[in-house]
Amino acid sequence: MASDCSTNGTFVCSDLEVELLEPSQLQPKPDTSNLAFGNNFTDYMFEVSWDISKGWSKPKISPIHHLSIHPGAKTLHYAMELFEATKAFRGIDGKLRLFRPELHVRRFLAGAKRMRLPQFDGEEFLECLKRLLTLEQEWMEISKTSSLYIRPVFIGTEPSLWVTASQKALLYIVLCPLAPYDSPAFQKPMSLLADPQYVRAWPRGSGDTKFGANYGPTVAVQEAAEKAGHHHVLWLLGEDHQLTEIGIMNVFIVLENDKGEKELVTPPLNGVILPGVNRQSVLELAREWNEFKVSERSITMNELIQASNENRLLEVFGTATLRTICPVGLIHYMGVNYNIPTVEQKDPLYKKLFISLTDICYGRVSHPWAVLI
Repeated sequence: MASDCSTNGTFVCSDLEVELLEPSQLQPKPDTSNLAFGNNFTDYMFEVSWDISKGWSKPKISPIHHLSIHPGAKTLHYAMELFEATKAFRGIDGKLRLFRPELHVRRFLAGAKRMRLPQFDGEEFLECLKRLLTLEQEWMEISKTSSLYIRPVFIGTEPSLWVTASQKALLYIVLCPLAPYDSPAFQKPMSLLADPQYVRAWPRGSGDTKFGANYGPTVAVQEAAEKAGHHHVLWLLGEDHQLTEIGIMNVFIVLENDKGEKELVTPPLNGVILPGVNRQSVLELAREWNEFKVSERSITMNELIQASNENRLLEVFGTATLRTICPVGLIHYMGVNYNIPTVEQKDPLYKKLFISLTDICYGRVSHPWAVLI
């Protein structure tokens, strides 16, 4: 029979238990100026477990610790796991903000449904997250560039080797401090390897989810790109070499189309492309400005190369949670380097979008996308 806190099929923040460290047990805060991504974790984590016969346990915030799971847990054998990625910001006014958190929760729940992991109330989840962030706010300086990376993870923990939905699960959140946006790592234009022999995702697969199984197999290709002197992979699909994503980022192209119009293009959400929150935000801002054509359509390497040869290709950039927006300066494709004049534009669109989004995140402008904690 389900416990009291899960009779409605979810955990609730009012049941949240908090285990605090003594001040002397807290970690010293790292220098974020040259901080490597993902190697430093804050003092606390959130976790809540689920069992098909008992429902959700009481949620808890406790000092970060190792997990104890059975070696037969389904997450270890069949990749029954997904994650989410978002950030918290301490604005110039000292207040904490989340950027469009409801969209991140919606994507997380959609992935859980596809993985046959249990659903939960997104608002209760966000209230628990806010409690965790309030506890860890000293990891974020009052700044125009400081942020804290949020990594929710959902794993199937049932000890069984049957390839069926897991009857036990664990949902947890860990946090990582990030280097500021004005550090060198966030400024350099990317060089991309576009090699059609590599495929990230395919139609009717799971490329539109944040399953860990979508990312682990890309490491070897990423290493091949780095060995060839590039930063990331430009993933292609099909015999016509359609552009899909940049590494773990959504891809955008700015060009003058064959009608002489300035056009912002990104591939459509067809099951191959991750529905990025920054992707959606860029599209909504660009349509609101109404200064140029905005398209969600397929674009191939042939179209990109033709635009480049005719000096109609203006910008290529990627959008993602970690770097928000990052320009592309070169694409290596079929043995040829194609220089992209993204950062050479007089008033590049990527920079205008970056400033608009970060102004919202840090409270420099008031906007409903920024949710105060």
